[in-house]
Amino acid sequence: MKRNSIVILLLVFALGCKSLNNTQKGTGIGAAGGAAAGAAIGGLTGKNSVIGALIGAAVGGSAGYFIGKHMDKQAEELKQAIPDATVERVGEGINLTFNSGLLFKINSADLSEDAKVELKKVGGILAKYDDTQILLEGHTDDTGSDDLNMKLSERRAEAVSSYLESENIPSSRLKTKWYGESQPKFPNDSEANRIKNRRVEIAIYADQDMKKEAEKGELK
Repeated sequence: MKRNSIVILLLVFALGCKSLNNTQKGTGIGAAGGAAAGAAIGGLTGKNSVIGALIGAAVGGSAGYFIGKHMDKQAEELKQAIPDATVERVGEGINLTFNSGLLFKINSADLSEDAKVELKKVGGILAKYDDTQILLEGHTDDTGSDDLNMKLSERRAEAVSSYLESENIPSSRLKTKWYGESQPKFPNDSEANRIKNRRVEIAIYADQDMKKEAEKGELK
């Protein structure tokens, strides 16, 4: 019954939030139930663990409003710095998706030179906004065995993490997860879609210091 209530609440909110801006959406979603709401949304959105993590990290209320405004600025800088990536504001955080076709060669976890240029730009912005945590998730298409894809997605997530660490992002801010081919964004029914599914996604969300500042109304 409790799960059903959460699901109904989130669906009502989702239908009603079309007219809201990103900051208002983040505030509302956070107020709808924090981590429990995030887990429910993650399940509803087709095993999208990044979305679930971002929603689960939300605090909601007035603090969530200030965090959302803060994240709007960082998201805009990321969009301008890396136009080839997809940058979306989700809840009180940011979902950044790299096309693995740009980051890696097929069946490889070695970063290309172009990828290093892009990640260097991202690293500069992440260093500027040092009051966030960063979750890196590796994904593959369905080419190859489950075991191979799981290991490949792990090595890709770790490669991005290591590079950001070399760009002076502390390891304490970085966390990696990997899912192989289990979370496709598109049906693996064409080469064009498989390319889109070979990806590394980044979730950027407030750390405890930012949340405390927001709760005090001191977050700029």
